[in-house]
Amino acid sequence: MKKITVIMFSLLFLFLLSACSDGASPEDQMDSYVKQWNEQNFDKMYNLLSDKSTETYKSEQFVDRYKKIYKDLGVTDLQVTYKKLSKKELKDAKKNGKATFPITVKMNTIAGPISFDYQATLVKEEKNDEENWFVQWDPGYIFPQMKDGGKIHIQTKEPKRGEIRDRNKMPLALNDTISEIGIIPNKMGDNPDQMKEKIAELLDMSVDEINTALDADWVEPDVYVPLKEISNSKKDNLEQLLELDPVMSRDVTGRVYPAGKAAAHLVGYIGKINAEELEKQDPSTYTANDMIGKRGLEQLYEDKLKGEPGVTITISNEDEENNDPVVLAEKPVKDGENIQTTIDIDLQEKIYKAYDGEAGTTAAIDPKTGESLALVSSPAFDPNDFMNGISGDELKKLQDDPKQPLLNRFSQTFAPGSVMKPISAAVGLKAGNIVPGEGVEINGLEWSNGKGWGDYKVRRVSPSDGPVDIADALIRSDNIYFAMKAIDMGSDTFAKGLKRFGFEKDFPFDYPIKKSTISSNGKFDSEVQLANSSYGQAQVQVSPLYLATAYTTFLNDGNMLKPTLLANEKTKQVWKKDIITSDQAKVIQDALRKVVSSPKGTGKMANISDFAVSGKTGTAELKKSADEKSGPENGWFVGYPTKDPDILIAMMMEHTEKQDGGSGIVAKKTAELLKDFHN
Repeated sequence: MKKITVIMFSLLFLFLLSACSDGASPEDQMDSYVKQWNEQNFDKMYNLLSDKSTETYKSEQFVDRYKKIYKDLGVTDLQVTYKKLSKKELKDAKKNGKATFPITVKMNTIAGPISFDYQATLVKEEKNDEENWFVQWDPGYIFPQMKDGGKIHIQTKEPKRGEIRDRNKMPLALNDTISEIGIIPNKMGDNPDQMKEKIAELLDMSVDEINTALDADWVEPDVYVPLKEISNSKKDNLEQLLELDPVMSRDVTGRVYPAGKAAAHLVGYIGKINAEELEKQDPSTYTANDMIGKRGLEQLYEDKLKGEPGVTITISNEDEENNDPVVLAEKPVKDGENIQTTIDIDLQEKIYKAYDGEAGTTAAIDPKTGESLALVSSPAFDPNDFMNGISGDELKKLQDDPKQPLLNRFSQTFAPGSVMKPISAAVGLKAGNIVPGEGVEINGLEWSNGKGWGDYKVRRVSPSDGPVDIADALIRSDNIYFAMKAIDMGSDTFAKGLKRFGFEKDFPFDYPIKKSTISSNGKFDSEVQLANSSYGQAQVQVSPLYLATAYTTFLNDGNMLKPTLLANEKTKQVWKKDIITSDQAKVIQDALRKVVSSPKGTGKMANISDFAVSGKTGTAELKKSADEKSGPENGWFVGYPTKDPDILIAMMMEHTEKQDGGSGIVAKKTAELLKDFHN
């Protein structure tokens, strides 16, 4: 038994010795190589190459080349596989010291998927006193067409940016011919510095920027050097520039904003992408030379407007007789989508012009459909200047302007003043606290609820000549009436009613509009705050578009419509249903007409002959403390045509305390715009 055991052990030892003598398997080495390839560990791949391969291709020719090509092509989802050898093939390979494996390479690139088959050859070599298998490499492993010297070419075709249009397909932002201004360096004359100063002034750029362009490595004395693109709105500057000897102009395609300042905050502009913006984007989508939407609709709908560049990846070999390029992958260009809005650019421009440079904001909507017709912020900037590169001096001038032309007012919120009262009236009617025709005795111009109010009193503009009901309170804009009713309702009831109107809710609109709020914490912290909030003071904040939307409740049987911005959006959507009844809405409608038509009405400056207007005025006092006797005032008017309410305008002007007529001026401007819209 002992003898048999010894014999078996000897046989096992001989078997293991025989197995070890076979050395490493070519498949094991192929596994390692493919694993490193799939993980794009090019340094480790290089260590697995044969001596002949490393003598022919140095490390940088292999590693750096792979990295650059894969980076340039945007290679992702790399998948390399190979077919294992049969037992006979493996036996022959070990005998001959050479193994060939069919491989398949698949990848995604910036131009789409690429796949190819190739033959990987491994040879047996001794390194560091050990035998192993190593890859016999050539450039065909990258792409087969590169084996004999083929070179990769990447061609891109830029997409056309989509245009932004108004409801009548009039352009708000379009691609059009503009002028590129450049200079010939050797034509600067006897005083180049003086010439540069003239050019810089007309181009609204600095002399340093001109010098930077002229200092580029490629610049030659007689070669045209581009400096800046200017829009057709700078026609006078262009004519003066072309009178200068070194200046030349050529037509290029650029972004143009026909409405200029009138729609600047709404439409925005595009500009060259900066490092911070580039970092946030998908690296396969943008390059450092791309343009991107900077604000407004250009930024909001960037993904739709941009489009996708076309990319073609080819390989060609100039040494071959037939050197027609071989297409590896091709992605067709996809132009950006055109965006059609509900905006009426004619109305937008007229509203902007009505401000005559004064600060303010307006939202105009169709109260029967919810379509936004105009979103205006005044004053503004010219987006054509920003798109083509505004100088530091001009930018600083805009930033330092006390009227804040860079501020987009229609997206912000403001104290509404008495234009809040129809909303407060609706809350009271719904709560049953306000009953149509039921009057309240109010004496004098001041009122205090006594205990806890200290010296504070609510003031009203005019005395009443009898009991004050809801109609009279709206017509004369009676602060005391609304303060009394809010206190009768109580904080909870009034707050809940306002929230049913959309206060404290995110505004349902594509363009980011700040939500309208009751207060900084969403509730009333005191009875005085509750009283003041009822007539649009205290901490109440609304956007002009919210106000316009809220007033649709009175024209749609108690339903508040959802505002829309794009022409393809469904209209007549209800945002808040059954806020009040149809009868209650009619009560407020009738009162809003009398606000304008009654001799006692605060909106009588909107009373135009042969054109009936309904609406409500408001003056928001912006005193920093209750101790101040007076402060800046914002004047409001929210109005619509009484007989055919197909447009509703919420207009606000800042500093109406400086105007004769105060908020009446806003009422008059609004009425004129409404009438003009119907002519």
